[in-house]
Amino acid sequence: MLILQGPSTQDVDRSEAFHEFARRRAKGEVLVPPLLLPKYERRFYIRRTLREDHQFRIQNHPEGADAKFDKLAEDAFQFFRGTALLYYRDYAGTDAHLPTVFTIGDIHPENFGVMPNEDGAPFFGVNDFDEACFAPFSFDVKRGALGFWIATELNGFKKKKRRKVVRAWVRGYVDGLIEFVQDDREKWHQWRLDNSPDMIRDLLESAMETRKAFLKDKINLDKEEFIPSDEILPHSKHIADFQALVDNYVKENDIETKTRHDDFFNVKDVAVKKGSGTASLGLNRYWVLIEGPEGGADRDIILELKQARTSALRGLIPDDPDTDTDEAEQIVKAQRVHLAGGDPFYGRAEIDGTPFLVRERSPFKDDIDLEDLDVSEMKTYARICGKTLAQTHARSDEDTGIMEGDAEKRILSSISPDIFVDDITRFAKTAAKRLYRDYKLFKEDHKLGAFTFVHSG
Repeated sequence: MLILQGPSTQDVDRSEAFHEFARRRAKGEVLVPPLLLPKYERRFYIRRTLREDHQFRIQNHPEGADAKFDKLAEDAFQFFRGTALLYYRDYAGTDAHLPTVFTIGDIHPENFGVMPNEDGAPFFGVNDFDEACFAPFSFDVKRGALGFWIATELNGFKKKKRRKVVRAWVRGYVDGLIEFVQDDREKWHQWRLDNSPDMIRDLLESAMETRKAFLKDKINLDKEEFIPSDEILPHSKHIADFQALVDNYVKENDIETKTRHDDFFNVKDVAVKKGSGTASLGLNRYWVLIEGPEGGADRDIILELKQARTSALRGLIPDDPDTDTDEAEQIVKAQRVHLAGGDPFYGRAEIDGTPFLVRERSPFKDDIDLEDLDVSEMKTYARICGKTLAQTHARSDEDTGIMEGDAEKRILSSISPDIFVDDITRFAKTAAKRLYRDYKLFKEDHKLGAFTFVHSG
């Protein structure tokens, strides 16, 4: 017997309350942010905020909510990755004096990786835009710094070495902006096999997998249908419905369909996808098998449809210029702004009035194994990621209609590089201490069952 324990009556949506808090704090009013709550009150605040953030999953996919909270309890880095709303509400309304860009929103060391470009070749860049939002550029730099601090501590690095890695991250960001001031490379630059640092070139080479090899453990190539597993659940009776959805997606997103093959985008099978991602556990996700542009079962394409969710930053930035854009549109816009020549299948679809993000599930998907990096390698990786982030911010200028003038020049004019590097490094150390305290309080509540919503009996 399954029993759903719903959220308490106090677990209501407080988005507007925090929006007002952000507005007032940005104006300079003296307010107490939640990060300054005493330990006893902070524990209740964490519990309430995480339950509020997961209301949909708790009510509609309680088993997914349980899996998500179990994942968060594994270690501090997983907790950090999956609690963006808790993190950003602590900083609502801060840094309002700094230039606004189209931020990634959830920058951390594992949100960089290999993906296909518009020509179907692998390149390295930011690969997750679910939390993308207009915000001060420092929001991305700070969250990335905290991510590197926590990841390096889990690797056993001492504080001195952690500081060096974080400094490499921030310095890479600043140096990247300086390079983009000198020319317009942000408009076209990609880290590819022919121009990448050794570490990234090795990663790109390891990600090179034939489409047939990629497909063979996911679909039956003879029958051209998904192979059932604990993560792939056939949904084949809905092929016709998803064909209509895909046809509409191609039309509304202006997806390029020029091909020698007339059956391009014909839906062959559909499956429900389980167990992907940390932040997205418990949200609806589908895989749709379509005919590729060249025909043949070994050339089929898997489109992933992932339920879009509101960015954790939405409403916490007083002057968000694009609050009317729905969740999926925001993510698609971010991908097109942040990446030069990214995945051509990126787009928006709608299922029963709910927005979904559409993208290719590509054979070129890989990322760095952080636990395998020593201090020198981690510094190199952090520096590369910093430069990669700088490019996404540099593209948030008049060419994309986000701000007037060159974004990189406006950002650099707002900081003193050496002071900025030092400030962000100290922020990472301080924020990490608080995150570990929050994680400890969360684990205590998790052990007591405060985040369990499915009971068997």
